[in-house]
Amino acid sequence: ISCVHTENCFVPTSDIIAVEETEFNKKQHNIGKWQKMAKPHAFTVYYVKKARNHRWRCSDVTFWCVDEHLCNQWIQALKELLEMQKSRPKQLLVYINPYGGRRQGKRIYEQKVAPLFSLASISTDVVITEHANHAKDNLFEVNINKYDGVVCVGGDGMFSEVMHGLIGRMQKDSGIDQNNPKAPLVQCNIRIGIIPAGSTDCICYSTVGIIDPVTSALHIIVGDCQPLDVSSVHHNNTFLKYSVSLLGYGFYGDILKDSEKKRWMGPMRYDYSGFKTFLSHHYYEGTISFQPARHTLGSPRDKDSCRTGCYICKKSEQQLAEQHKECGLKREEDEEEWKVIKGKFLAINAVNMSCACPRSPKGLSPAAHLADGSADLILVRKCSRFDFLRYLVRHTNQDDQFDFSFVDVYRVKSFQFTSKLSEDNESNVTDIGKKRFGQFCRDHPACCCNSANSTWNCDGETLDSSAIEVRVHCQLMKLFARGIEENCKGEAAYSQSSIEQLL
Repeated sequence: ISCVHTENCFVPTSDIIAVEETEFNKKQHNIGKWQKMAKPHAFTVYYVKKARNHRWRCSDVTFWCVDEHLCNQWIQALKELLEMQKSRPKQLLVYINPYGGRRQGKRIYEQKVAPLFSLASISTDVVITEHANHAKDNLFEVNINKYDGVVCVGGDGMFSEVMHGLIGRMQKDSGIDQNNPKAPLVQCNIRIGIIPAGSTDCICYSTVGIIDPVTSALHIIVGDCQPLDVSSVHHNNTFLKYSVSLLGYGFYGDILKDSEKKRWMGPMRYDYSGFKTFLSHHYYEGTISFQPARHTLGSPRDKDSCRTGCYICKKSEQQLAEQHKECGLKREEDEEEWKVIKGKFLAINAVNMSCACPRSPKGLSPAAHLADGSADLILVRKCSRFDFLRYLVRHTNQDDQFDFSFVDVYRVKSFQFTSKLSEDNESNVTDIGKKRFGQFCRDHPACCCNSANSTWNCDGETLDSSAIEVRVHCQLMKLFARGIEENCKGEAAYSQSSIEQLL
């Protein structure tokens, strides 16, 4: 059996997408040595070709021989190898947000993703969402057990909706009360796939390394699995939201609050609101209480980034499980010491992952881990506008962004925030929560109001309550991803197809 390619190719079975019998056309038959073959038979192997910057593409190689029986034997043998890849999905539920980002979700799925799913013999049920929470509500009704995974086509907002639907469905089926902040949540074994097509695709970038629909589709096809920590957010024993990337109060909360009024601007609204928020330079006074994550091996400043097959995530999960086994979850939380910090903050950020994006390749916390059962809590205290700018600039370069006297960072497993009750907060406050937890900004020439309220930015959505209780749930859910792979010489060589012959 011979290969039409002049290059040698070595492809692991796990990277083969599909094997198909190929029609031998007359034009190919008349080229060179194939002319001597009376009735050549052929099959094509489709496989993942890795390029630079974590980009994947579907490539193919075709093999030829005169013996039809031998050709069929190879096809059968390869298909049996693919059948042995048990982690691969066969049936997917797909939600498409047609309105997110630049309204390209449906086109991206139909032109770039659906053909690959079809090639890999993956059957799909597609739902085009028509309104907010359509996917979330639908996930409470469908027969979820018939699917090997759920795919969301859109941005971080679409992912959040699908995640809330899946986690909520699992807790409902297991009789877990989500309003209890100390309830041990049931893990979701159904993986979520993200096809990036939104204004922000931070979660995709932080778990795959690139925002590219084809790359994400191929990760789904080969059946990758990346566990992910999820934080639950409560207020007064009432469940508010789940978070997997950023919980931000102050600077990032103010940006989101302002940008929501300017959706007509598209993605540019974040730049405009960010500049406006930077100029206003509000700080907020309050109290942070947190439990250090003593089960983790790493620290926020160790420069040990989370990568594929992360050792720290695996060991941290084991140590956390051992702690729970020894003393029980409730007892452990009751006995664990809380650290309390009071102050005036420009920004309070809690991140479950690096929160990297193309503009900030390192993210808000470069050494944050995807699945170690902790979050990195970053406190930016009151400082000059110039110093705050220096801090923000370091998100875009290689300098240590925590190397400032006004920045503190802690690795935590839970925390609480209460804003300071302001004497100036008068009768304009209506709800009980705000009466108990008021907040104020300093008087500043750039500020056009005497009193300003910040809000929590929870994965790009606003939370009404300023006082919150947050707990990290270790590896609560799974993605069709493998984490960010290390860039190495071997990867570059593989991307140039200088690899050994498969057959």
